[in-house]
Formats: sequence, C-alpha cells, structure tokens
Amino acid sequence: MQTNRERAAMAVSRNSIIINAALAALKLCAGIFARSAAMVSDAAHSLSDIVSAVVVMIGVKMSAKRADKEHPYGHERMECVAAVLLAALIAVTGAMIGYDGIQKALLGEALETPGRLALIAALVSIGVKEWMFRYMRKTARLIESGAVLADAWHQRSDALSSVGSFIGILGARLGLPILDPLACAVIAAFILKAAYDIFMDAIRKLTDRACDDAVIEEIRALVLAQSGVMGIDRLRTRLFGERIYVDVEILYSGKATLDEAHDAAQRVHDAIEEGFPKVKHCMVHVNPWETPYMSQF
Repeated sequence: MQTNRERAAMAVSRNSIIINAALAALKLCAGIFARSAAMVSDAAHSLSDIVSAVVVMIGVKMSAKRADKEHPYGHERMECVAAVLLAALIAVTGAMIGYDGIQKALLGEALETPGRLALIAALVSIGVKEWMFRYMRKTARLIESGAVLADAWHQRSDALSSVGSFIGILGARLGLPILDPLACAVIAAFILKAAYDIFMDAIRKLTDRACDDAVIEEIRALVLAQSGVMGIDRLRTRLFGERIYVDVEILYSGKATLDEAHDAAQRVHDAIEEGFPKVKHCMVHVNPWETPYMSQF
C-alpha cells in the first residue's frame, strides 16, 4: 500500500516525464530546423531528465519497502543510492555535451547562424524548467525526499542550460556563430556542477553523518527536561537517508527500582520520537546517578 509520501513522489516524477518528453521534442525539432547545436544539446539534457525521473521513481519505491530479515533497519538509503546514480547520469550527459560543443568550436564545424525558432524554444524551456524546479522543490521539502530534491535541482540545471542556449543562439544571430557551440560548453559546466552537488549530498547521507549541532542541542534539552533525568552521559545521532537514529545514555537515581528506571527511559524515548518526527529509532540506556551524600554509604 502506497503512503502519501510515495504517492506524491510518484506523481511529481510522472509529471516530470511527460513535460520533459514534450520539451525534448520541441527542442530537438527547433535545433534541427533552426540549425542550432546548442538547442540540440539542450534537447539531450531534457531527455536525460526523463531517465532521472525514472531513477527517482525506482529509488522512492524501493526505499518505501518495509524492513525485512535482510534489512532490519529498512530501505531508506535506497533514495540516496538513486541520487548517486542520478548524479552519475547527469555528469555523463554534461561531459558529452561539453565535449561535442568544444570540438565543434575548435574545428569550426556547424557554425551556421541559428534560426529564430531556436530562440523561441529556449525561452519556452527557461520558463517551463524554472516552474518545474519550484514545483518539485516544494514537493521534495514537503515529503522530505532527497531523491526528488536532487531531481528538482536537475530541472534548475536544465533551466540554466537553456539560458546558456539562448545567449549562444542570440549571439550567433548577431554575427558571432561560434557562440552557439560555445554555449554547449557553458551548458556542460552547469550540468557538471549540478551532478557534483547531488553526488556530495547523497554521499553525506550514506556515511552515517551526525545531525547538525542545533538539532543535537534540541534533543539534549528535551531529554534533560524529562522528570527524574539528572544528566546525560552520552548522546549520539546518525542520519540514515532522510531519517535519524538516536542513542542516549541518561543519568537516573541509583536508588530507583528497575521499573522506575525503565519508566524514565520510556519517557525519554517517547519524548524524542514525538518531538522529532524524523527520528526512526531511539535507544535509551540508563546509568546510575549518585549524590556525594549517597556515595558515603
């Protein structure tokens, strides 16, 4: 059964596929008929957006699977794996576009003046891609999906590449046809930068990085506010995809019964998981606390 989070991610990815397929067709036709290498390269970028949306859908679907015997902690990290694959795909696309543009510029190939249709296609792409970026980023933040957010930034890189296409095509129409293939190199730079950012974000989430200091301090304050907790011996957090694991050792009266100590640990556990919805699991260990007076006996 699909969760609301999964349904939202699937819906935004399906919309991405439909819109990018239409844009890719528009750009390819405009690039061919208007004789613009930059627009043909931009069309290739939009085609890569379709593949990236499919990768996101697979990642979200797998991450939503319940824990099983082989994966007792769940499958949330599959979204990070999808983001890494997405980054690799984007990087390959950027490298190919950059190589093609630089080669044509250096060899003097295809330096025809692009037609007006290419300019119109670039403007349409800029508007649509910027709207898609904002739409997908809003959805990604609502459902807290790293894979969808990575795909949103992929849309922004496409919008920026269309800006590069527009500048290159306009410059070529004003008498500098070499600017059209050089725009491909600019497009490639934007694409490679997006790939690097997506890759580094996914790697950080895959390597058990601790939460930000502000989040840790909020958890610490919440633990200390629980009845009977005299202090904290150790507090550790780690990110597991988009979720958080917490391990905390609290100090509690050494004269308390086992039931009282257990109740204290349960209060801390419940407070953390209720106060921080992103916490998937919290482990609380109780250490005995003794006052200087008690230690004399």
